[in-house]
Amino acid sequence: MNKKTIKFILTAVILGITAFFISTCKIELPKQIGYRKAKEEEKRAVFFSYAQIEKYFKEKEESKIKASVSEILTFLKEKGFNMILMQVRPFSDAIYESKIYPISRMLVEKEGNPYPIDLLDYFIKEAHKKNIEVHAWINPYRIRNNTDIESISIKSPAYKWIGTRNVAIIEGKGIYYNPASKDVQDLIVQGIEELINNYDIDGIHFDDYFYPNDTIDEEEYKEYQSVMSKKDFHLMQVNTLVKRVYETVKKKKNLVFGISPEGNIENNYVRNYADIKTWLKEEGYVDYIMPQIYYGFENEAKPFERTLEEWNSLIENNVSLLPALALYKSGEIDQYAKSGQNEWKENTDIIKREVEISRKKNKYKGFSIFQFDYLYKDTENKNLIQERENLFKLLEKN
Repeated sequence: MNKKTIKFILTAVILGITAFFISTCKIELPKQIGYRKAKEEEKRAVFFSYAQIEKYFKEKEESKIKASVSEILTFLKEKGFNMILMQVRPFSDAIYESKIYPISRMLVEKEGNPYPIDLLDYFIKEAHKKNIEVHAWINPYRIRNNTDIESISIKSPAYKWIGTRNVAIIEGKGIYYNPASKDVQDLIVQGIEELINNYDIDGIHFDDYFYPNDTIDEEEYKEYQSVMSKKDFHLMQVNTLVKRVYETVKKKKNLVFGISPEGNIENNYVRNYADIKTWLKEEGYVDYIMPQIYYGFENEAKPFERTLEEWNSLIENNVSLLPALALYKSGEIDQYAKSGQNEWKENTDIIKREVEISRKKNKYKGFSIFQFDYLYKDTENKNLIQERENLFKLLEKN
């Protein structure tokens, strides 16, 4: 047997053994690392509010809409961000094609008018190409931040409920759904089902707006006033909705649900009726908590480090901590900080230091910046310019 024959036989044997080993052990060849892999990284999020949606997308033609989307996402990618909280339903409306809610006035002149493209669908597709997550930020109860009923489209679910217990007009505040109404809770959940079934979003997000006042649910509370306080009744209603939303979100694999409550822990109980202690102790409420720790290190009442530790210590379950940070305060007087009110005018590395300190907490998984324009817009605020440059440099390093 010559050398060529021997070499051929040995090669065939080796290849056969290799093929058998792969098939029996079910070894998978490496796949290209794509968008979903990015979920394991530090979350670097930014709030994209209805004010920015109106600024960049209202009454624009399709080519300009797409150009703005590309510009925004390219900027975020270059600066190291991988998650955007997009306010898709700010006023019982939608920036997407919905059978439940009319197109938002943040996009069109009159609520319910047609819009050239499905903004959310296009935004998600373009974001995912850049490994950026898109979380649908929703205000569940707010219909208007004024009392202008005439601006509500007949296409809005709120329209048919005006004058009923389901909707309240609150002077000096706005128009809101009643959080204690079963009809309202069903509507909110149905809207979320529509979102997660029709769009490739990565999560659902609520901010800190829950109960609009203490009297919106007087009728509903009468049935419970002999067995619980009004405060406990409010907390129960919010918890019921939050739990239902969580269960709805979890019907879709890999989707998450998060909330960004007030940074002041007690205010969540006495003003918003957000039962954060339950959410951070029991399973089945949220996947991540994004407290709005909008304080500097020298804030007299709520210094950042102490407040961050309080939030971290509250978490007894597997909820991730993603503190929201106040880039918008850069170069400004922080009037509620008392003796620390000049801190944001005298320093330009507060956000950078807050990220560095947050990374040391055992529940930490990322951070969020409020809001996009403070990262992006041209400004003469030298503190803001330097503050964000210091943040960008930190993100470049790690």
